[in-house]
Amino acid sequence: MLKTALKPRWILALILALVIAAVFVLLSQWQFSSSRDAPPPSTASTEQVQPLTSTFEPGIAMTPAVADQLVRMEGSFVEDTRVLVQTRLQGDLDGLWVVSAFEVDNTETVIPVVHGWIPDAAAAADVPPAEGAAVVMGRLLPTEAPVAQRPVPGQVPTLSVAELTNLWDVPSYAGFVVSFETTVAGAVLEPQAPLEAVSVGPQPQETPINWLNIFYAAEWVVFAGFAFFLWWRLVADDYRRTQEDQEDDDEPEHPIPTHQTTTQESTEVRP
Repeated sequence: MLKTALKPRWILALILALVIAAVFVLLSQWQFSSSRDAPPPSTASTEQVQPLTSTFEPGIAMTPAVADQLVRMEGSFVEDTRVLVQTRLQGDLDGLWVVSAFEVDNTETVIPVVHGWIPDAAAAADVPPAEGAAVVMGRLLPTEAPVAQRPVPGQVPTLSVAELTNLWDVPSYAGFVVSFETTVAGAVLEPQAPLEAVSVGPQPQETPINWLNIFYAAEWVVFAGFAFFLWWRLVADDYRRTQEDQEDDDEPEHPIPTHQTTTQESTEVRP
C-alpha cells in the first residue's frame, strides 16, 4: 500500500488534496469568525453625550459603532412635519410615537426626532407641535426598514428615513434621535400629558452567535476531511488493481493437462 502511495502521481494528488483542504480550512475559519456579530460599543463611550455633527455625517449609512450614541444637536424644528409612527409599545400598552423633523445647524439636513409616546392618534391633538430653534439631546438610532401598507394620513408604519425623506422632501440623516431633553429659549420642555417620554437604554453587551455560520464552518471542515478520504480511496483502488494484475501474471498461460494412463492387462485364455 505504501509503495503505491509513493507513486509520483499519487504524491501529486496528495499535494493537491492538501491545497484543497487548506482552502476549506480557511473558509471554515472565516465562517467561524463571522458567527459572532460585532459587539456593540461599550456604554463607557455611548453614554457620554457627543455633538451629532462630529459623531455622524449626513448621506452615509449608520455603523454599529455610531448607533446607540447619546448626542447633542442645535438647530430648529421644521413646521408642519409632525407624523405619528404606528405600533409603538410603552410598557404593555400599544400606541404611537410623535415625530417631527429637526434641521441641524450648518448642515441643511434634517433628522427625525421622537418627542414621546401617545396612546392613540386622537391624543395627538392635545400635543402642541414642536417648532422654532432648540437644543436636543437624545439617543441616536439607525433607521428602520419601510413597510408597505395602506397609507393613513399623518401616520407611517415604521420610522423609515427613506419614507420620511419622500414625505418631507428634504435630505435627511440615515437615522433618528429619541429625545430625552429638549431646550427651547433656555427652558427645558418636559413632556406633558398625554405625551409620555420614551426611554431607550443602551444595547445589551452580549455578543450574539449566528449558529448558521457555525454549521457552515463545520461543513467546510468535513469537506477538508473528504479531500483526504478521496485521495486514500483512489490509492487503495490502485493498490487493489495492482494486486489483481500480479495474481493474473502468476497464473500459467497454458495449463498442462493431467493425463491418466490406463493399463489394460490382457488375459490370455488358454484352452
